[in-house]
Amino acid sequence: MIKRTTINAYQVGLVFEKGRVTNVLEAGSYWIFGNKEVKIYEMKQSFIAPIELNILLQNEKLASLLDVFQIEDNEIALYFENGMFKEVLSTGRYAFWKGYIENSYIKADVSKTVITENIKIALLENNKVRPFVRKFEVANFEKGLLFENGTFVKEVQAGTYYFWNNAIKVEIKNVDTRQQQMEISGQELLTKDKATLRINFFVRYQVIDIVKALVNNKEFEKQLYIVMQLAIRAFVSSFTLDELLTRKETISKEIVAQVTNKINDLGLAVADAGIRDVILPGDMKEIMNQVLVAEKKAQANSIMRREETAAMRSMLNTAKLMEDNEMLWKLKEMEYVEKIADRIGQITISGSGNIIGQLKEIFVK
Repeated sequence: MIKRTTINAYQVGLVFEKGRVTNVLEAGSYWIFGNKEVKIYEMKQSFIAPIELNILLQNEKLASLLDVFQIEDNEIALYFENGMFKEVLSTGRYAFWKGYIENSYIKADVSKTVITENIKIALLENNKVRPFVRKFEVANFEKGLLFENGTFVKEVQAGTYYFWNNAIKVEIKNVDTRQQQMEISGQELLTKDKATLRINFFVRYQVIDIVKALVNNKEFEKQLYIVMQLAIRAFVSSFTLDELLTRKETISKEIVAQVTNKINDLGLAVADAGIRDVILPGDMKEIMNQVLVAEKKAQANSIMRREETAAMRSMLNTAKLMEDNEMLWKLKEMEYVEKIADRIGQITISGSGNIIGQLKEIFVK
């Protein structure tokens, strides 16, 4: 049997006889004798071996026309055609035609977590690569701790982090390092004198040591809440109600000072704290109001007595002066007559009384 076969430019023909490659045909026309099969391949496409690739590569001419990549079990390869990313190659052996396309690749060991290969971030975000990559983000106002298989590795700053996706468990735990506020509301407390009251308290805090907060402690926010709650209870129980009300402005500072060491052990720092409200039960509130009214009445009575005493003292001094000085006495009489005259519109005289003489006696001695 004779057949004529034409191989065009950028094509390669493989001549098979009984499953074995006997010849490799490049561009041209050929006569094929005998019971042989010719398979034509486009060099612009990757080479897909019809039989085991290792057997085909035993043909030296075919081997010289192919770029062969071998990807191990723990590897992947990012394959590029003419410098442009094409696909991800998993474990196996791959062959690509030389000459027509420039073939290149980047091998990556995905059995480790850290991506040490020179791979651009844009490529790691490619849809074909993303299944092989794990991504973590730490915001500008955060810090993070890197853990591998539950073991703390290191502290990381704000940024985006990529790791190979494999059997190793990788986690970045983030913590907000901005100043935050915690409310401790509705605390039912008993004072030293057995008075019941309710306090609403607030604490402004900030994470300053992320390792202490996350590695050395569990749920540091809950622990801070309990530390402050117990400190408030202990402080209030050591003072009477009157003492607490007079110390209201300094209570928060004294409470924070007592628990500073415990707060530092949590990796935190308290910037500020204070009492929002001191709420008394209804009966206690009524008693306090009665006390307040009584105090105000006593203050008012005291002021009135002081004023009365001052007025009497002034009158006594005036009387002593008038007793020693007759002219002052007359001036005082004239002052009162003037005040009386201001209130009299007219004077009507009746009878035979000597009114004029009496007036003269008042003003002229």
